[in-house]
Amino acid sequence: MRAHEFINESKEGKVSKRAAQATRGMHKVRDAGGYDRTYHLNRLGMAMASADGKDKKPVQMDSASWVEKFNTVHPYTEAEHNMLHQAMNTIPTEHKAAVPFSKSLELDSTNKNSPIASRPKDFRKKK
Repeated sequence: MRAHEFINESKEGKVSKRAAQATRGMHKVRDAGGYDRTYHLNRLGMAMASADGKDKKPVQMDSASWVEKFNTVHPYTEAEHNMLHQAMNTIPTEHKAAVPFSKSLELDSTNKNSPIASRPKDFRKKK
């Protein structure tokens, strides 16, 4: 038996005639470069959900999220922030601070007044 008879890595598979007959259309898709097919398929799904299907014009949405193909890390303390930088200095990492490390603040829209009327100091006393 010759090696080419059992090694099929060099050949690209083809859609079978049976599979082609059973569908109305099929597309092979991936992101440019093929680096993150799962993320690309997720974005395609979001775009398809926004589309009306009446034409082939692009829909109005961002082609990528602000995170895109990156992971996010959210240190809570200064020590965790330093630990992250130590790790990134150890492991080669492409990184950009999307929000600089600082004290977190309540949003302006947060209600800071209690909706419950104040109670007497000892509400267990009988009247």
